[in-house]
Amino acid sequence: MAEILQPSTNSLQVPGNDRSVSTSPSSSPSPSRNDCSIAPLTPSPSPRTELRPRVACPFSVVVAIDFGTTSSGYAFSFTEDPDAIHMMRRWEGGDPGVANQKSPTCLLLTPDLRFHSFGFAARDSYHDLDPEEARLWLYFDKFKMKIHSTSDLTMVTELESVSGRRVRAIEVFAHALRFFREHALKEVKDQSSSVLEGNDVRWVITVPAVWRQPAKQFMREAAYLAGLVSPDSPEQLLIALEPEAASIYCRKLRLHQVIDLSQRPITNGLDLDGSRPFDSSFRQAREQLRRARHSRTFLVESGTGELWSEMQTGDKYIVADCGGGTVDLTVHQIEQPQGTLKELYKASGGPYGAVGVDLAFEAMLCQIFGADFIETFKVKRPAAWVDLTIAFEARKRTASPGRASALNISLPFSFIDFYKRHCGQSVETALRKSNMNIVKWSSQGMLRLTTEAMNELFQPTISNIIKHIENLMQKEEVKGVRFLFLVGGFAESPMLQRAVQNALGQHCRIIIPQDVGLTILKGAVLFGLDPTVVRVRRCPLTYGVGVLNRFVEGHHPRDKLLIKDGREWCTDILDRFVSVDQSVALGEVVRRSYTPARVGQRKIIINIYCSSTDDVVYITDPGVRKCGAITLDLPEPGAVAASSSSNGNGAAFERREIRATMQFGDTEIKVTAVDVLTGRQVRASIDFLSN
Repeated sequence: MAEILQPSTNSLQVPGNDRSVSTSPSSSPSPSRNDCSIAPLTPSPSPRTELRPRVACPFSVVVAIDFGTTSSGYAFSFTEDPDAIHMMRRWEGGDPGVANQKSPTCLLLTPDLRFHSFGFAARDSYHDLDPEEARLWLYFDKFKMKIHSTSDLTMVTELESVSGRRVRAIEVFAHALRFFREHALKEVKDQSSSVLEGNDVRWVITVPAVWRQPAKQFMREAAYLAGLVSPDSPEQLLIALEPEAASIYCRKLRLHQVIDLSQRPITNGLDLDGSRPFDSSFRQAREQLRRARHSRTFLVESGTGELWSEMQTGDKYIVADCGGGTVDLTVHQIEQPQGTLKELYKASGGPYGAVGVDLAFEAMLCQIFGADFIETFKVKRPAAWVDLTIAFEARKRTASPGRASALNISLPFSFIDFYKRHCGQSVETALRKSNMNIVKWSSQGMLRLTTEAMNELFQPTISNIIKHIENLMQKEEVKGVRFLFLVGGFAESPMLQRAVQNALGQHCRIIIPQDVGLTILKGAVLFGLDPTVVRVRRCPLTYGVGVLNRFVEGHHPRDKLLIKDGREWCTDILDRFVSVDQSVALGEVVRRSYTPARVGQRKIIINIYCSSTDDVVYITDPGVRKCGAITLDLPEPGAVAASSSSNGNGAAFERREIRATMQFGDTEIKVTAVDVLTGRQVRASIDFLSN
């Protein structure tokens, strides 16, 4: 319990602009780093040069982990050679014809909950298990979506494996991060000429921009549990927002590194001259990239890339991160001549990723074979169900709007056999009785999905993506966008590319980086090298605390009246820290001062409230909820009293002032505090996972 000593104004302050004591959060970046001196890909000069001053980096290497819903990977760069981004070693296993840029995000635990394998190894090992044995093992895939969909996420939230067994989500994520830590460090050490210590590495983990603070804190806690960094060194770990990372990389692109869909008018899936399918240029670029990938080292532009030479001051662009689980949208401006980025509208998006197509395929199977059978098959033959989803995933990648032939999906023999024994008829009979004319049966044991069937599977997800982008482009702050960058794994889909170009190509240029699946990963490395590159962000929510104000008759409702020490107070008033969609720059802080409610108090706990709107007055208003708490650990009373006596100010102990400094302009909310009387730091923490 605490009292507010001085309710400050809502305006943000920049440290150093006033005389009050302030401290920057230890993990907030120093706003003076040059953009890493990243060398150009070709000898030609960059159209514009960034003029930000250089800064010494306290780390020897930056390792970024792109933790995706369907696939994950890592990349790194040495700070003494930041012009080169090294991609992870190629993964063994996988599907024929599919480039293994990343590893599938799937994890296998033994029956006694020990780590067994991750990625292709986990998938293949689970496939090889006996059906009865597989029911005892714990196989997880696409588990990142659980974090997005859980509204009451805590440290004890559980995940359900394919076989139905449950385990704490934090342990699943920690196992995966520990796997990447071990592989990345081994590769970094193999390429390093010096001995690296644990504190020489800065880690970056990517998360969707639409994730709230609890989910971001959850990933940080999982990283602590995995041993990436110590909780005592929070500055060693950065949380990067996925579309923001993509934007950081996109501003480096040169013209030969992108495919401009707007320069390819299309008719019925073909170029205007009818010479080749709409997606052929993209496939050709992917093939060139695949042939060059043996080096696994990418060079990036030193300044902003020549694509930006066409942009003028005030020009806007959207980055649409179309991933496996979510679609994230961010709107940026490049600030010249520094080359920094300014967010123009709060991040938005939703669960419209490629997983939506998988769910549509599952719904189609339920319609053909019955929902009860599909659920039974998933429980009784979990490994075979995984095999079926993998088979669909491989074929889904080949779907394109210009394709005339059907797509064949192999049904596992165990599916065919189990259905006949469970339902007393063949899958061919079930398909015929379902009257689903857009799906045929092949005598080779395959489902043949016609073009109409694939369109049905893709259409709902793609429509949601386009609708969300269109709604965003109607916002006043976003009108007049010049570029739309499509990034993320789902952006590789010609189905999505064609639909976006048809719907939005008249409003802006649609740009796809050639290495679209690695855009976020590369941008996350650049963010780790220079965390100050995004100078201004927009607040996703309104944040504040509940306070007492003097009661004003006729203005405040009577049910909020509190009489204390003979004075009339109004309770539950929301003291705003920041408002939704408010611009907040790096280095700007919010300060509030608090005093303990009683002598000898060891902790001050302040509940934080949030709202998706700004028209709230009280913490009890509709839409306002408690979302976290700030904890200030106070020094021993004796130590403070002694310090007060030495300062000749013993009476001040009765009215101690603890000044909290909060930063909302970073990817995470941060807080520090100081005891004004002694000038000493007070241990301060902010928790969004314990509600």
